[in-house]
Amino acid sequence: MRSQLIEIPVGGGCVAGTLAAPATTLPGVLFVHGWGGSQERDLVRAREIAALGCVCLTFDLRGHARTEAQRQTVTRAHNLEDALAAYDTLATQPGVDRDAIAVVGSSYGGYLASLLAIERPVRWLSLRVPALYRDEDWDRPKARLDRAELMRYRSTRVWPEHNRALAAAAAFRGDVLLVESEHDRLVPHATLASWIAAFAGARSLTYRVIAGADHALSKDAHRRDYSCLLLRWITEMVLGAR
Repeated sequence: MRSQLIEIPVGGGCVAGTLAAPATTLPGVLFVHGWGGSQERDLVRAREIAALGCVCLTFDLRGHARTEAQRQTVTRAHNLEDALAAYDTLATQPGVDRDAIAVVGSSYGGYLASLLAIERPVRWLSLRVPALYRDEDWDRPKARLDRAELMRYRSTRVWPEHNRALAAAAAFRGDVLLVESEHDRLVPHATLASWIAAFAGARSLTYRVIAGADHALSKDAHRRDYSCLLLRWITEMVLGAR
């Protein structure tokens, strides 16, 4: 909603008025899926949020869906480039408020979303089980990273000065939703603790744990729990700000 003070001519003079009208632009919401996923997993949530009055965009990272043949060669640098291109596409859609964009990322997509937020204006950041990766081997194909070493890394406390994604989180000044799965074997609690500490400068931080859930939200009940949680947060943050 926007309002404008106006003067209404009457009887040779004017009286004051305030014109209230619907906002001419809408918030934008960008979804970034995880490694091995696709935009299909985000479509239902995107449609629910679009029904609230947002413009939503889902997309497939390179190495997934139609470009799955590139899985063994795509790097984090390539996928961050994908996310930035998707953001720019959303931000230039007619009717999108470029000062009111949310990014929703899951796992690897959460990692990319944090990096995106240091490159582009992002007002709201929702990260579900956001992963962490060492800064080294940035240009090495993602599929060829040492998984055992990644798990050792994620099981330790990591500080923003030692990780570029956490450094981006430390610089973020918007509103944040962090969602953990109670029984996550890929992104353990130690990783979420690193993210929570990094977001110390955020305007607000909402942290939730989905009880009994695994990393992929394999059960329908856990997917519904996450969808309801995300929808409530988007409603409060994005629509409440209009």
